[in-house]
Amino acid sequence: MDFFAQQTRIRRSSRGLVVLFIVAVLAVVAAVDAVVLVLLGYTGSEQGRAALDPRMLVMVSLGVLVVIGLASTVRSMSLRGGGAAVARSLGATAVSPDTTNPAWRKLRNVIEEIAIASSVPVPDIFVLETEPGINAFAAGYTPSDAAVCVTQGCLDKLTREELQGVIAHEFSHVLNGDMRLNIRLMGLLFGILFIGIVGRLFLYSGGRVRTRKGNTAYVAMIGLGLVVVGYIGYFFGRLIQAAVARSRESLADASAVQFTRQTAGIAGALKKIAALEEGSKLAAANSQEVAHMLFGEAGRFSSLFATHPPLPERIRALGGVWDDKEIRQLAMAWQQPGRARPGQDASASIAGFMPSGAVTAASAEHTTSLPRSDRPLQVDAAKVGASVGKPGVQDMHAAGHMQRQLPDVLAQAVHDAGGALELMLALAVADDASLRDAQLLRVDSDFGSAVAEGVEALLPPISILHPMLRLPLVGLAFPQLKRQPRPRLMQLVQTLDALVHADHRVDLHEYCLVKLLHLQLHDALDPARGFVPGAGRLRQSAAEFGDLCAIVARHGQSDPEKARQAWASAMHEALPSSRASYDPPEEWIPRMDQALDRLDRIRPVDKMLVVRGLTAAVSADGEVTVEEAELLRVICASLHCPLPPLLQHLETLDDEDAHASRD
Repeated sequence: MDFFAQQTRIRRSSRGLVVLFIVAVLAVVAAVDAVVLVLLGYTGSEQGRAALDPRMLVMVSLGVLVVIGLASTVRSMSLRGGGAAVARSLGATAVSPDTTNPAWRKLRNVIEEIAIASSVPVPDIFVLETEPGINAFAAGYTPSDAAVCVTQGCLDKLTREELQGVIAHEFSHVLNGDMRLNIRLMGLLFGILFIGIVGRLFLYSGGRVRTRKGNTAYVAMIGLGLVVVGYIGYFFGRLIQAAVARSRESLADASAVQFTRQTAGIAGALKKIAALEEGSKLAAANSQEVAHMLFGEAGRFSSLFATHPPLPERIRALGGVWDDKEIRQLAMAWQQPGRARPGQDASASIAGFMPSGAVTAASAEHTTSLPRSDRPLQVDAAKVGASVGKPGVQDMHAAGHMQRQLPDVLAQAVHDAGGALELMLALAVADDASLRDAQLLRVDSDFGSAVAEGVEALLPPISILHPMLRLPLVGLAFPQLKRQPRPRLMQLVQTLDALVHADHRVDLHEYCLVKLLHLQLHDALDPARGFVPGAGRLRQSAAEFGDLCAIVARHGQSDPEKARQAWASAMHEALPSSRASYDPPEEWIPRMDQALDRLDRIRPVDKMLVVRGLTAAVSADGEVTVEEAELLRVICASLHCPLPPLLQHLETLDDEDAHASRD
């Protein structure tokens, strides 16, 4: 299932979730009404007979609805902070970008690699230090406010290859929009379960609370009735969790294999969950609240309530083999793990542990070179559209290569709060000496001389940076950048805008930098109001699409006639029946912003047509420059359709075998 079909499925799931929630709430209301009837009838009083009055039941029903609604709203409000709020609610510890913990450093490297390959900002990273089970989750409203959390068991038990499989699985949820549905489900389920929580309080206090007549049974019966009602809500809540989660987990497993191009990693993690006593269990008191977003089951449940397919089924679906004897041997080997020795890194866990009797495996080193900045690419519109939200193994290798190509001073800057801000400013400073001096004066005026000196120190390494590394730097620096106070971030945006307008013109590189940062900050500063898949049709936004294609075509072609032909290719690819005419706007920046905003609200399936049309525009002359490829990636990011950074494996020339041999 491709990215756009996944987005359509998420919209259907959201509507289905609303229906299931309404059914569950109605069942809870009906059960509370029944409890009220029974209890008031039990008293044998006039009030009991009055319970037959429909107005009484209406008041009770409205009261239950208000309680459920308030509980859901309060819980949802507590999660407005996005993925980090979910992780902290479980007691997770944040992994600092400049951590010196070797295991945490390796974890961060894996996640940064996958974020670069996915063309999304690096998420916040958390570790559940007291959880020995193997589990993980991704939470948040958008990729810009996402958090990825792993248990200590992942670090102690999983190799780097296995951890890559688990993290790739979680990034599938990040890319496909599952996280927003997951976090909303947490708020809704809390409202349903709240009645049960109140019931338990009544039940536990029933033996200690006496009425004026000394009767404790009445209080206990109220508690028992509410507990019964609460477990009716719990039953429906668990069914909803299972219904929402189970099919998506199989798709995420498949996406992880596509990403890493091997089943050994994720299958190895699943086998260790099956073999080890801790499995994937979470000891946290509120672990069931996040059961639907975990990599593995939070506990042991019947198949009716399971949020994941059975482990043997998941492994076989990946093309792996389930062998009971292998599972038993794995369990015995991990009964007495030891510390890994030098040369055993490939078989050791992230934290440096080895099972007894482990065989040292040679680490496979993959290399992927970035395309030359002066070498045009030849790409196919359909292949580019199909690659959105589905990074492959080449993208993973390229991401690792990008990280290794970063000069040390830039690698340090992205992991430092002050350095990240200075880096964003340095990326907007021009090469022209006279213009550069004026820009540095503006930085000095807005942020002080220390920041201006830091920006100036970063200019030499940035000047020799490969063009494809500039936008990934924004994603790598983002975790530190968004921790800056809001006023400072707003000042950063204003200063960047002034820097790119210093020469009274804005080129595509400058536009891409500011646009990408604007987009990520908007989603991160107010996560709950972030991106929601739209329902509009492309034909309803044909004028905006025409403007966007005209702007892209004009910037990609110096010959006006070739630009018009590129625009015509784009329109034919996406809207073949359109009668629009080629009319590139002179004031292209506001028109482009307006077009992107409107097109971000169309249906996912129509966004695929937009991507294919734009690809046709930039490749109409038979080639795509690195600059055009970067523009295409920023446009896709603006449409919340993350396009992987590496396009050479999508070339129309059949070089798949060459890539395979090089890998």
